[in-house]
Amino acid sequence: MNYIHKLLNAFLLGFVLIVFLISNGCTKFLTQTDPSNITLDNFYTTAEQAQSVVDATYADLRPIYDGGGFGGSPWLMLEFPTGLSNTTIFGSAGSINFPIRNLSMTADNQYLTTFWRSHYRGIANANVAIAKLPDIEMDENQKNRLLGEARFLRAYYYFNLVRLFGDVPLILEPLDLSSEQLNPKNASAVDIYDAIVDDLEYAENSGLPFTDMNGRVSLGAVKTLMASVYLTMAGYPLQAGSNYYTLAKDKASEIINSDMFYLFNTYADLRNKDAENIGENIFMVQYDESIANRNGFQQLLLPASVAISLYSANTGMIYPTAEFLESYEAGDKRTQEKEFYYREFTLASDRTETVTLEDWFIYKWFDPVAHTETALSGLNWPLFRYAEVLFIFAEASNEIDGPTEDAFNAINAIRERAELTPLSGLNQEEFRKAILLEKWHEMCFENKTWFDMVRLRKAYNFTTGAFDDFVGHEFVFGPILTENNLLFPIPEAEIQNNENLIQNPGY
Repeated sequence: MNYIHKLLNAFLLGFVLIVFLISNGCTKFLTQTDPSNITLDNFYTTAEQAQSVVDATYADLRPIYDGGGFGGSPWLMLEFPTGLSNTTIFGSAGSINFPIRNLSMTADNQYLTTFWRSHYRGIANANVAIAKLPDIEMDENQKNRLLGEARFLRAYYYFNLVRLFGDVPLILEPLDLSSEQLNPKNASAVDIYDAIVDDLEYAENSGLPFTDMNGRVSLGAVKTLMASVYLTMAGYPLQAGSNYYTLAKDKASEIINSDMFYLFNTYADLRNKDAENIGENIFMVQYDESIANRNGFQQLLLPASVAISLYSANTGMIYPTAEFLESYEAGDKRTQEKEFYYREFTLASDRTETVTLEDWFIYKWFDPVAHTETALSGLNWPLFRYAEVLFIFAEASNEIDGPTEDAFNAINAIRERAELTPLSGLNQEEFRKAILLEKWHEMCFENKTWFDMVRLRKAYNFTTGAFDDFVGHEFVFGPILTENNLLFPIPEAEIQNNENLIQNPGY
């Protein structure tokens, strides 16, 4: 049975359980409606039910950043192929991580399956919401906002899928057992991007607030994703035309000119719970340590075999390469202790004793309270922050008009926080490289760098200080990028169970 069948069965099972609970909640048996008459077609009839199906669509943002300890985590799949990071973990997680690090991933990798299934599950929920909400009698403004949220989330899931796997199935309607798409075919990347843009244009006009402190989709999030989509469409593999740089610049400008978002004054605010969903944080995956959806990525930030945390798994799961750290400019604040990275911490057995670790580790999302007091973290994961908007604006502006004052201002705002001298007097090519290098240093370990490498067909060479062509670039620890690495393999289970799916080349 392929995953689409499994997904449909799981959804139907969940629907049956909901119906069972509703039908058994009434003690007056003679006044009950026949439970067999409650179907998917007539269940979604209230505002509460509309809210619930959209809320369910958010839940599938979390599996990519969950995990921890010896189990690894899917977000690592987009970090090891950049060549910026390394791992020491062996055992179960090592069998998943090392093939990615060595550019020898196979189609049975568990991270692939999590990306594929969580995203299509989110799409399935979004499809139900988009199909059923228009017929529900409820406040029209609330309905439109919920539809906008669902359309944004579907676009986000497809944006990841098409960048990871290329031509993937495009499913835009709820499935039932008679659906032709139970064994879907690969759709073209062009068609997928058209669907993404259509969803985002709808969401942009759905009445969403520009910001949302509760972590729901906002108009700012929609415009940010649009800017990122347009920038990607201007690059590989579509190379859709320079007008997409203009579209990306315009959307980024709308966010900048709104004055609703801003760079935090300190990097500490990136891991400050009181600063979540505001300021620099445009859209985040939501976690709460007080309930079951606490985050699972804290353990991945720990060194191997040095007990500095209340978390039991000290694995050295991921850490930056020395060469990447050395590529930062001298004096860059991001490289100082406990800004983006850390090398010193107290021992779990004696908090008065500080140890110096063998390597530097990631402090960007480090939760010191969780590591020293609770072993529970509710820190959110940022999917979009304002710094990325500034990069999109600067890059798109430079591609259209060359280095403008506004483009320099965007990059220099990021450099000012890093306590670096402002850029000036660069030509278009020099500024293009400066933007990318600054982005490599600022947006690292946020699942951004890999996608930039693929759309630009470039990789940073620590030895020469230049950006090499993607194909043929050699990592400092040995592997060489090939054309096959531009896409990940479609999970093997999906290929085996769906004769209509075509595997990506080289897998």
